Amino acid sequence: MVALAFIMIPWAALVTVRTVSRAKGDVLSVFHPTTDQLKETNAPADLIMRVAQIVPRTEAEGPGVRFAVWFQGCPLRCPGCCNPEFLPFAGGEAKTLGEVLDWLDRTRAAGAIEGVSLLGGEPFAHAAAGAALARAARDRGLTVMVYSGFTVEQIRANPDPAVAALLALTDLLVDGPYERERPDTERRWVGSTNQRVHFLTEKYHPDDPCWRARNTLEIRVDRTQVSVNGFPAPDAIGLWKPKWARKSGPREQK
Repeated sequence: MVALAFIMIPWAALVTVRTVSRAKGDVLSVFHPTTDQLKETNAPADLIMRVAQIVPRTEAEGPGVRFAVWFQGCPLRCPGCCNPEFLPFAGGEAKTLGEVLDWLDRTRAAGAIEGVSLLGGEPFAHAAAGAALARAARDRGLTVMVYSGFTVEQIRANPDPAVAALLALTDLLVDGPYERERPDTERRWVGSTNQRVHFLTEKYHPDDPCWRARNTLEIRVDRTQVSVNGFPAPDAIGLWKPKWARKSGPREQK
């Protein structure tokens, strides 16, 4: 689990947020899948996905405006995980692939987006659903970014064909477990210094200025709650995420 978060806090909460992170790091690697690795993922529309949260338009979870999906369930237990509510596989909400794609298409109709970001939880623990969503995103001309607590070496060693399919459909991968004692304050969209950014296709390049911009948090307010997603400063997590914070499952956001 990497250091990025989605929470929903009852309206009564007073939330204080600050971020201190600038991207300059060079711990980057470049991999390019071959054409035969890009396997078709023909999943039915009624394929069930276990979803913790969806933010249909965000600029805090990767380059450009993105449709971000947090999967519910992770086999890892990284100390200091920002999303402990998303670790149990029994939580979240069951969504069909068709429902998520309908939401994605409505979001695109309302305004251009650049891609889809898959977070968690652990996306590669939901590889079949993740690959199906990634294929659908690619078919719509969108890019795919995945955050994983596993390293790319562990992912490639996994014999599950769905894991290989999801990796082959990924443009950007942030890999490795979040390490609370090694916060990264130099690179954008990265939680700790052990984690790496892998540029798996030609869609993105490490020299792009977007990697040198500041990290951000996004705060959304409605009549019942405050929702926060993005990358917090390590010493600010306790301020904006009280122990009693709750989530209400994925729902429509404007």
